[in-house]
Amino acid sequence: MTDFSQFGLPPALTASLKAMNFTTPTPIQMQAIPMALEGRDILGSAQTGTGKTGAFGIPLVARLLSDSRSTALVLTPTRELAVQVLAAITQMLGRNSPIKTALLIGGDSMHGQLRQLKQRPRVLVGTPGRINDHLERGSLHLHEASFLVLDEMDRMLDMGFAVQLERIFKFLPKQRQTLMFSATLPDNILKVSAKYLTNPERVSVGSTTAPVANISQELIRLPQAEKYDALLQQLDQRAGSIIVFVKTKHLADRLADKLRRERFSAEAIHGDLQQRRRERVIKAFRDKRHRIMVATDIAARGLDIPHIEHVINYDLPQSPEDFIHRLGRTARAGAEGAAVSFLTPEDGMKWRAIHRLMHPGEKLEGMPRPAGKGKPHPARNRRRRRGGPSGKRMAA
Repeated sequence: MTDFSQFGLPPALTASLKAMNFTTPTPIQMQAIPMALEGRDILGSAQTGTGKTGAFGIPLVARLLSDSRSTALVLTPTRELAVQVLAAITQMLGRNSPIKTALLIGGDSMHGQLRQLKQRPRVLVGTPGRINDHLERGSLHLHEASFLVLDEMDRMLDMGFAVQLERIFKFLPKQRQTLMFSATLPDNILKVSAKYLTNPERVSVGSTTAPVANISQELIRLPQAEKYDALLQQLDQRAGSIIVFVKTKHLADRLADKLRRERFSAEAIHGDLQQRRRERVIKAFRDKRHRIMVATDIAARGLDIPHIEHVINYDLPQSPEDFIHRLGRTARAGAEGAAVSFLTPEDGMKWRAIHRLMHPGEKLEGMPRPAGKGKPHPARNRRRRRGGPSGKRMAA
């Protein structure tokens, strides 16, 4: 399969894909789309950045164009991912499409969402909590939702949405097509798929426990007290857009503020920000109006910004799977990327869990003490540069 025209898609969808510069299907799309077009349930796994949205979005739009009574529901774990998914599906529908859409996410105006629902949308994209809010209010009806997508299912379970999903399934028709996509396939995902999917086709591309090959990785062992100076050194040395991952919302705000005082162009994003504020931060980062985004793991999934060149793990994540997803923010769609992780003596258990996930069965040697512990870190004595890639000037 060399281009999308060979899938036998509706002409309007083929034209939209051409306008979006979708030319050659990715491996996950080549596997999933033909079977989805046949009406099969799908359990899909692939590394982040491999085109999963197209893998379910294209058959979703094809179904709506060929069946005027069908409604599609897409569930995502985060608001940001829901916004991105709906934007992609809207592009696939085309500018003049009569098919209405609705974005149902927490943090958005309930009044605005009720207005969208009154227009009888046939594409519903949202997060489990807000979908349940509308179901309980009686403002949302899913009896015609014959096409269901569960995107980033592992993350939804990690975030505690299992009960919310159970409630939603009670409102869905039993006769439906379900596509479940997950970056990883732990046992709990397989159990859920057995419960809610009917004889699903398994599609898988690449490893789900290792980052893509075109990410260069570096591990820096150091004491906790030297992390900030080491971060400044890394930011000085690297050009282009950077995500710095931290473990708490408070640290995200504090670190972004400190970096701005050092004359770096930085903003923070985390779950306590209002939705509009989060959208503004992401848009500014996407438009390269600031170079550094300091983020909690809310940004580790679904954030699709092709120009991100570097990921810095200032703190290791609590979940080893999130380490893979963090690194997946760079090297999108075949590009190259770089990642650096700070490892303190206190991070031993976390790093062993990450190592077990990425290298099952391979023994990890004992955690060494940081080299030069007790001596000044090289970052302390460097001469800070204010211009170049570390300042406010944006990288090309």
